[in-house]
Amino acid sequence: MERYGKIREKRKREIVLLRGSGCAYKKCAFCDYYLDSCKSEKENFLLNSQVLQKVDGEFSDLEVINSGSVFELDKDTLDLLKTIAKDKGIKTLHFEAHYLYRDRIPALRKEFGDFDLKLKLGLETFDYDFRETVLKKGIAEKDPLAIAKNFDEANFLFGIKGQTVESMKRDIELGLERFERICVNIMCNNSSSIKPDREVVSAFVNELYPKYVNDYRVDILIENTDFGVGE
Repeated sequence: MERYGKIREKRKREIVLLRGSGCAYKKCAFCDYYLDSCKSEKENFLLNSQVLQKVDGEFSDLEVINSGSVFELDKDTLDLLKTIAKDKGIKTLHFEAHYLYRDRIPALRKEFGDFDLKLKLGLETFDYDFRETVLKKGIAEKDPLAIAKNFDEANFLFGIKGQTVESMKRDIELGLERFERICVNIMCNNSSSIKPDREVVSAFVNELYPKYVNDYRVDILIENTDFGVGE
């Protein structure tokens, strides 16, 4: 498992894949990411401290991901993260959080008030029926403006049966309206019940990828390791 990397395209930043107690939601039909977790805060801190020691501050920008939400990282890890980020001259921090934690984000922004904090939402799609019936994402809100409240960035998931060029294009366009930046993830094989659909993936690659591949505000991950972390 690679847990540290540098993203050298578009918004340059360092990235760390930390380990927490595990996703509190754990019901997304497409995800087995939550398997990267441990209930021992001591063991998590030991691992996370080794990863964070690799941060060198080259871009003054650090993205922090884990198998769930930032709120599932232990306090010692968060305290060390703040210390290292200050020491290395990090100005911008990116965290991820499930929608269920939305009311805790204002307090998190205060806690990390020394940094320009960016919160990323795993939205996957604005299509409510697809998101909740197929993906089982657990975001009951339908209004795009309300969904984006408290979040700066968003993840989208494409390449699944039932999606079309039109629906994916709408997600990208609406995502760019409501968020500062978005990340498009193409569905990859994993142990979940949701599998990538070759026709949908091909449609994205042929018709939408060329339009957005050079867009500074759009990250595109064809493979889930394209950021240099994971396995």
